Amino acid sequence: MTLRFAKPRDVTLHYHLRAGARGARPVVFLNSLGTDFRIWQSVAECLGDMPILMMDKRGHGLSDAGETSIAGLAGDVADLMDHLGLCAAVICGVSVGGLIAQALAAARPDLVAGLVLCNTGAKIGDAEGWNARISAVESTGIEPMAEAVLERWFSPGFRAGMPAELAGYRNMLTRTTAAGYAATCAAIRDADLSASTQEISVPTACIGGTEDLATPPDLVAALAEMIPDATLTLIDDVGHLPCIEAPEVVADHIAALWTTLE
Repeated sequence: MTLRFAKPRDVTLHYHLRAGARGARPVVFLNSLGTDFRIWQSVAECLGDMPILMMDKRGHGLSDAGETSIAGLAGDVADLMDHLGLCAAVICGVSVGGLIAQALAAARPDLVAGLVLCNTGAKIGDAEGWNARISAVESTGIEPMAEAVLERWFSPGFRAGMPAELAGYRNMLTRTTAAGYAATCAAIRDADLSASTQEISVPTACIGGTEDLATPPDLVAALAEMIPDATLTLIDDVGHLPCIEAPEVVADHIAALWTTLE
């Protein structure tokens, strides 16, 4: 995979672009807190020759850090898509990536033809919880909380049966900078997209995991009810990152929505 970088605005963004079939509608992936775009690789491999854009949000992976808000992160996606000449895409986001996808749909509807919103809500958590996490990260770093985060990310079956993979994703988490992690926590804390999300008018699929402790099924169901004509799928025995635990299922939902738009 070739490393690619662009600086369309104030930060350098790391991304991967698979050209795919000429003229086909692109799929854009937006990753979660404490991860980089590699969490989508298994999903992308299931999508044949669809054009694919994956990117590291600011403060994560190989992208620069910088002033962070959900609106600003959506602006980064818009800037990169404009830079690459992409529009009318299927946007697939997990967790905070789902918040960014919703904000992008509101701010730049020309870029969004459909949404796949995984393990997310219009508002995630509360100020007290996010402030406690920010304080912990700023005081002692990510390492001491890693096990608790992994319990929210993955189902008990994955944690018990995939020790090497679990260790690898733990490395991904703990190698995220404390500053980038904390800034994204603050962006999630400050975001309530309920008003704009109710106005989403593109085809939308909402996906959750029955074992998700971070964005529980009830939160994802509430999001699906909020968006006109959105569908809801809860994947059994899967935690917060179905793109890792059930990539074929996520890919099937993306492909089904993508097909309806053609």
